[in-house]
Amino acid sequence: MNLERVVFGFFIILALALNLGFVAGAIDNPSHHSPWLLFAALIVGLITSGLKLGDRSELGALVLAASLVANMLLMVAVSIWAISEGGMDHAAPEFMVTIVALAYGALAANCVSVLVLVADTLMARR
Repeated sequence: MNLERVVFGFFIILALALNLGFVAGAIDNPSHHSPWLLFAALIVGLITSGLKLGDRSELGALVLAASLVANMLLMVAVSIWAISEGGMDHAAPEFMVTIVALAYGALAANCVSVLVLVADTLMARR
């Protein structure tokens, strides 16, 4: 068992789970979405991107690209939340729809990362 792959797999799946946890709930209800989950998803996504920087494989490049897309979308979502109400305590429903929509885009990018990781793992067994 390769410890590096275990650690990377842990972080990439954790990023997906945190992102999914944030988007669960009514899209326009700020009380259904925790700013801490959004921030944790961003931090774990940044860690995941950092872990993938040294990989020179083509699949590794695709996972890195998907991670960078997810990070960019989450950074924009965090910025909108922080700027919209002058802090992360409250968010108006019209801003929350945009924030959650961006998080759904990041969720799609995280799903691509996990699928590529699974495909890479299955191909490595041959």
